[in-house]
Amino acid sequence: MNQTIQEKLAVLPAKPGCYLMKDRHNTIIYVGKSKLLKNRVRSYFTGAHDQKTQRLVQEIVDFEYIITSSEIEALILEMNLIKKYDPKYNVMLKDDKSYPYLKITSERHPRLLITRKVKKDKGKYFGPYPNVIAARETKKLLDRLYPLRKCNNPSGRPCLYYHMNQCLACSETPPSEADYKEIVQSITSFLQGGFKEIKKNLTTKMQEASEQLNFERAMELRDQIQHIEVVMEQQKMTLNDRVDRDVFGFSYDKGWMCIQVFFIRQGKLIERDVSVFPFFDEPEETFMSFIGRFYLHQHHPKPKQIFVPIGTETELLQELLDIDVHTPYRGRKKELVELAMENSKASLLEKFSIIERDEERTIQAVESLGHALNIETPRRIEAFDNSNIQGTDPVSAMVVFIDGKTSKRDYRKYKIKDVKGPDDYETMREVIRRRYTRVLKESLPLPDLIIVDGGKGQMSAALDVLENELGLDIPLCGLAKDDKHRTSELLYGFPPSIIPLSRQSQEFYLIQRIQDEVHRFAITFHRQLRGKNLFQSELDKIPGVGEKRRKLLLTHFKSVNDIRDADIEDITKLGVPQNIAADIISHLNNPTE
Repeated sequence: MNQTIQEKLAVLPAKPGCYLMKDRHNTIIYVGKSKLLKNRVRSYFTGAHDQKTQRLVQEIVDFEYIITSSEIEALILEMNLIKKYDPKYNVMLKDDKSYPYLKITSERHPRLLITRKVKKDKGKYFGPYPNVIAARETKKLLDRLYPLRKCNNPSGRPCLYYHMNQCLACSETPPSEADYKEIVQSITSFLQGGFKEIKKNLTTKMQEASEQLNFERAMELRDQIQHIEVVMEQQKMTLNDRVDRDVFGFSYDKGWMCIQVFFIRQGKLIERDVSVFPFFDEPEETFMSFIGRFYLHQHHPKPKQIFVPIGTETELLQELLDIDVHTPYRGRKKELVELAMENSKASLLEKFSIIERDEERTIQAVESLGHALNIETPRRIEAFDNSNIQGTDPVSAMVVFIDGKTSKRDYRKYKIKDVKGPDDYETMREVIRRRYTRVLKESLPLPDLIIVDGGKGQMSAALDVLENELGLDIPLCGLAKDDKHRTSELLYGFPPSIIPLSRQSQEFYLIQRIQDEVHRFAITFHRQLRGKNLFQSELDKIPGVGEKRRKLLLTHFKSVNDIRDADIEDITKLGVPQNIAADIISHLNNPTE
């Protein structure tokens, strides 16, 4: 524990508030809240912790705190701070997924769509469906049963779906508004639990078709019945009052928490959501924070009521969410909460083996790599690779790994501007200079380790730019490949020496993944650029001729040869200025100039 932390711990107030943990780069890595800041923050730096929490504490070099007047204010502030700073240890917030809904549009010819945005557009929305496959299967089933619009064809121009009796909007006599209203009402009833009556009617029709020896129609009806059974009857649990509710249950062990949410719509359990994540506060407080962010930051629609386990501060959640929060103590409602708790425990046990393997494969591999290089654990690794063919279309690419996992939003592509010909060393100089000049200018996070795909020459070029031009002291490694283009050696230091890593170790697999990923990203970018240049028109080389004018000219004249044979007046008639028209004719007839 450093002197700064010791001094701040001594003056912590015994009041509610939020605390922000920072690493050596002054980056906020964790945000938490507490009823008593004094006790909570001190607990991180005293006593024994599990490996996960110890890893967090090892990174903390400073912290800040904000006092609030109440616990509800601390909860709201915590959510806002996490959304603002996106700390890497508040992993539960990083999944801002939105669930799909089924929507019936309010058009003259309604359509059934899958959407992730609920708007006030007079459409009818059903869901949410945490399982997108379930949403698609339900839509596919409804498309078979109800002939809503599935094309944009005008009346009298039948589409493929029309011939399959699944789209009547393009028929010569499309359904009336009253007919559509009846269909929409049937779909609404279907999705709200009335599918059993529809299944009964289809069964009657199937039997009638079979008696009439219309076996093809009978088989089609049988398939529809089977689809209803598969898609709509997977969940049997219901409540008689038909109130929309979300039921929460949670369990925790070894510093990990699993939260299950049952979505009950019209009294029927339609779907569930599972979230598994590490936590660093008290489990009850983490559970409450999760629920708050679940609705306020991840924008899940609020039901009329939510059920939570015994011991949850329902009044606090009710004040935060402005909906009814209830803890059932008996009957079917209590059984649903217990079922959510039981499911969360089962999911946590099921995923522990996966989580532990992932920990070994990623974070422990990063720690072992830092130990092998004798540097601090390289949480953020940036890797570079160059790609060209005989110096043509030279590019470079950078990938980023954070805690052993790809961070694709941080990937960058570079078109090489200043280097002529196949000079890999100068290419590396240019891309390192451009990358870290921008990092310094925009105060972006610096990496803990830089890896270049190459040996002594590439390493020397990159180090020269980092140390002599930019004044940066960042550990840098090189990756050498064998004659089969596979990761062979990790080079470090200057002059570079081989770092002995077991080929069966997780740290070796990590650098292998990094090298494969940066090579894939670079070569993909190079192929895209080369493919684009292969199809580049001669018109693109003429100043004043952009994409719109090029399309205009080619649409009118059909080919570059026809443009070459045209008069200036023919081109100006299209709205092209006379001086540019003259340049076009001159360039096409004298391309070498």
